[in-house]
Amino acid sequence: MLVSDISIGGSVIKAGQTRQIRLEVAKLCTNTDFSLPVHVIHSKKTGPKVFVSAAVHGDELNGIEIIRRLINLKTFKVTMGTLILVPMVNVYGVLYQSRYLPDRRDLNRSFPGSPKGSLASRLAHIFLKEIVSLCEYGIDLHTGAIHRSNLPQIRANLMDKETLSLARAFGVPVLLNANIRDNSLRQAAEEFNARVLLYEAGEALRFDEVSIRAGVHGVINVLAELRMLRLRRKVKAFTPYIANKSSWVRANASGIINSLKNLGDQVDKGTPLATIGSPLGEIIDVVKATQAGIIIGKQNIPLVQEGEAMFHIAFFTASDGDVAEDIEMMQEELQTESSVLE
Repeated sequence: MLVSDISIGGSVIKAGQTRQIRLEVAKLCTNTDFSLPVHVIHSKKTGPKVFVSAAVHGDELNGIEIIRRLINLKTFKVTMGTLILVPMVNVYGVLYQSRYLPDRRDLNRSFPGSPKGSLASRLAHIFLKEIVSLCEYGIDLHTGAIHRSNLPQIRANLMDKETLSLARAFGVPVLLNANIRDNSLRQAAEEFNARVLLYEAGEALRFDEVSIRAGVHGVINVLAELRMLRLRRKVKAFTPYIANKSSWVRANASGIINSLKNLGDQVDKGTPLATIGSPLGEIIDVVKATQAGIIIGKQNIPLVQEGEAMFHIAFFTASDGDVAEDIEMMQEELQTESSVLE
């Protein structure tokens, strides 16, 4: 079957071409063009169309490095279908190391957007129209917020069988069945019948090597599952565990934190997670787990205000001990870089 050309922002990419283009969005007040860098691999063989996006929140940088490494990986050959890589969606936020756009709006709450709306709304509209609408699948790369770290995890609609299959293929131990938020990229993509995995790992404004390697391997694994590329060797499988619920444990007092637990740790109900002390050394409160589970998110700054979220715990139906063991295995495996591509 002949593969049709595709067009993004007026640039035509022919079958068999790999092209880098600039997707124009707007001009800033300095008369500087505001555009998105886009790397397109459009193979000669018909197949799935997939987008991989990063920095929808401009201070979430791990995804940028994941896409950079994929582009620079010499053995990364897409033999079927189309792959669209967008390393910086919120370019302005990246430039100013900010989660938001100049209008102080969150891009991931601005979909589907409008060609006549705010800057965030216009960017959302263009990204949806020019990139997402072309694709059946997507992987959106995120990190925790500033001063918060996330354990490598996939969040998606795991009630959908095909989405669940791709989430399992990604290759991280923790899968979180997450509700779709209003006006998010995932919600907008669903309107185009595109299945999207949201990868969360690491902390804003920081590179985390394990999170980056897990992300590179995960994207490759999903593309292999879709038969868009071939693997040189079988990927070591981590049994993924599905968490249908999670919650944050919040501080009951303000003060200075002494953390007792880390990302990936298994905890029981009532397990001490941290102490909160006064500047003079007095222990004011002990923060305890409200339910048994695995810590998948954690505040890093050693100061806390009453009511602030401190530990994000996921609850599993499987043995939490098994989850914790696979998390440890994944971290050890990713300490050594190795290519699984043919």
